[in-house]
Amino acid sequence: MDTAGSVVSAPDDRFESTVYGERLSRAAKLAADAGVAALLVTPGPDMRYLVGSRAESHERLTCLVIPADGQPATLVVPRLELASWRGSVITDLGLPVADWTDAADPYALVVEAVGGPASAAVVDAMPALHLVPLADRLGAPVVLATPILRQLRMLKDPSEIEQLRRAGAAIDRVHARMGTWLRAGRTEREIAADISAAILAEGHASAAFVIVGSGPNGADPHHDVSDRVVEDGDIVVIDIGGPLPSGYNSDCTRTYSIGEPDPAVAAQIAELERAQAASVASVRPGVTAESVDAAAREPLVAAGLGEVFIHRTGHGIGLSVHEEPYIVGGNELPLEAGMAFSVEPGIYHTGRWGARIEDIVVVTADGCESVNLRPHGLTVL
Repeated sequence: MDTAGSVVSAPDDRFESTVYGERLSRAAKLAADAGVAALLVTPGPDMRYLVGSRAESHERLTCLVIPADGQPATLVVPRLELASWRGSVITDLGLPVADWTDAADPYALVVEAVGGPASAAVVDAMPALHLVPLADRLGAPVVLATPILRQLRMLKDPSEIEQLRRAGAAIDRVHARMGTWLRAGRTEREIAADISAAILAEGHASAAFVIVGSGPNGADPHHDVSDRVVEDGDIVVIDIGGPLPSGYNSDCTRTYSIGEPDPAVAAQIAELERAQAASVASVRPGVTAESVDAAAREPLVAAGLGEVFIHRTGHGIGLSVHEEPYIVGGNELPLEAGMAFSVEPGIYHTGRWGARIEDIVVVTADGCESVNLRPHGLTVL
């Protein structure tokens, strides 16, 4: 085991090392509370949350081992990838590194870092390629770490909330320019290319998703883009977002009309706007996730639109675009200050048109803060 040097960092906009140190300590305590000997984390958002690393791994095992007994976490990493990992993890954490060559058994190194054969909790994205041999070497039950990491990642600290504010403001600036690109005679694909460039220009690391759903395509909540030409009279759903360099994501949807809309359509979208506002207004500590869903759903049911609201009201957001908490019926989780999620009811008339309004909100001590501030009603271009 190589403990002579700490893993070193690359310059970027990550948080102070004390933030990551506190996260590792909390993760170890939660693992102990869950009755497992260690938490095993492979590359992905959980790894980035815990030690700041954006590095990736391929078929060879890379695993962060966090013992529940308070011993220092260890990074098990292939030697041929060691340089990139040393340059990706926060400097001051001083993580011991156990590097291995192709002739070695990396799973034995994990067991050593755990402290011997014992039960462990693994992240839900760990490939079966590694999960099966790890479980065999540990010789004890392996469980999902989802309940442990959910308690950590759902509650955003002030630094994370500031990143979500920045992401929200950046994507708002893109929506503010929508009239520059969204007009009749252009294809969805052409419009999406301009939006993607604007997302990058506004400080995002990438345009993770750009939905341009015009006319009947707007009735598909997960439509991407197509070669359909936008026409006068179309209702167009624009759902866009992506990560800042910090990894924290934006996600905002607004609905547009190319020219004056049919009055009956405009009336339905006004009902959707009221439902979305009611749902946002319901957010505060102590209420359940399902009650926020109900606050959006009940007005639409009353307006005769319940059958065309076909998805949950929202999803958590942070280092992942979709994470917990999920704002859906049956989720009795009480909201707490620091939780961040979307509020995005929609209505979808198959083969005709659709509409959706989405903000990201952060639960505060006495309500919530929306990080998206663009007008919510149907915008006529």
